[in-house]
Amino acid sequence: MDYKDTLILPNTDFPMRGNLPQNEPHVYQKWREDGVYTRMRDRATSKQSFTLHDGPPYANGHIHIGHALNKILKDIVIKLHYFQGQKIAYTPGWDCHGLPIEQKVEEKIGKEKKDTLPKTQIRELCREWARDFIEIQSKEFQDLGILGDFTHPYKTMDFVFEADIYRALCEIAKKGLLTERSKPVFWSWAAKSALAEAEVEYQNKEDYSIFVGFELTQDSCQKLGIVHAKAVIWTTTPWTLPANQAICLNANEEYVITTDHYIIAKPLVSNLKELGITKG
Repeated sequence: MDYKDTLILPNTDFPMRGNLPQNEPHVYQKWREDGVYTRMRDRATSKQSFTLHDGPPYANGHIHIGHALNKILKDIVIKLHYFQGQKIAYTPGWDCHGLPIEQKVEEKIGKEKKDTLPKTQIRELCREWARDFIEIQSKEFQDLGILGDFTHPYKTMDFVFEADIYRALCEIAKKGLLTERSKPVFWSWAAKSALAEAEVEYQNKEDYSIFVGFELTQDSCQKLGIVHAKAVIWTTTPWTLPANQAICLNANEEYVITTDHYIIAKPLVSNLKELGITKG
């Protein structure tokens, strides 16, 4: 006996399972065919408007969970304002410039061939790569149920977009708002390119903190009127020691020579005693 037949249950033709993998694509396709985003945008009941300026994803590969989280949260915000009666506007965009696309092109055609091509051809290969993945990512975002003006996205590689950036930069320069300075930048020896700070990943690492006594030359000792001595340094980056070129001293500090012939700032002698490095 099937015990469910002994229960008084409602009769319905509503499916017991959602079968979302099969049903969702049909729903989202119907949204696109019916122009749901345009209809939502034009159906505002209040004078207020809400525009979301999209921080563009990089057109370099298939979307991942980070893309999904980003776009779904934005979609929730946009739909919330729609249901509050506001006129919504969301134009998706793509970042099409930078080293990662060039690296993908290099992987595809090989470094030897890439090195023989003119830069203009390499740039066109990069643009082609970006165009392909803009189309791929656009479909993948819409397959998540994201609504927006996907038929008119902004792309940083569009010539009009690039020209607008150039014009804006010229106006900034005319107003004297550009300053030329020097600053250290991260450099990738493998990619032979500068790196943004956001592209640099750090790992926690435990390493040695060490004191090192550098033997003074005979000439230096003679000038000091001593037989021999060692200048003490402390470092948390011992791997840099082979490249050391000099030891810096403080002109306003008083230095002493310990009984172990270490040269050290007088206020720090007690610290060395606690470490058992010198007898005093």
